[in-house]
Amino acid sequence: MTLLPRQTRVQTHAGYTCAVAPGRTVSATSSLEGTSPAASCITVNSPRLKEVVHYGDGKRSLIAYDSSTSIRVAGVLVVRMSGWVVEGRGEGLAAHRTVAALPGELPTSCLLSGLRGSNGEAQLEIRP
Repeated sequence: MTLLPRQTRVQTHAGYTCAVAPGRTVSATSSLEGTSPAASCITVNSPRLKEVVHYGDGKRSLIAYDSSTSIRVAGVLVVRMSGWVVEGRGEGLAAHRTVAALPGELPTSCLLSGLRGSNGEAQLEIRP
């Protein structure tokens, strides 16, 4: 990503610990892919992303995100995406994913060649 907004491919993998019932958790992994039509080093706008969550108990959820808000503070990009579970566990429920991402390069790379990736923490909420 650079300072100028442009269409950007988004791809990430995550690991979660999920509360599926009071006092019961399962591990999960996910893959998220799609595009943001106007992403930059400062923001990720209007992503059209899909996330497939594979739970440790063999179930899965397919989530479609269609809106987001983002802010960059002290080099950390915080993105909150909203969408719906369209298939599998939690089908029909609202989904919200919040990510705090640190760039993999120095922030000055945004001015030169652009940022190519980041690492961070994600929290996924699936609720009525």
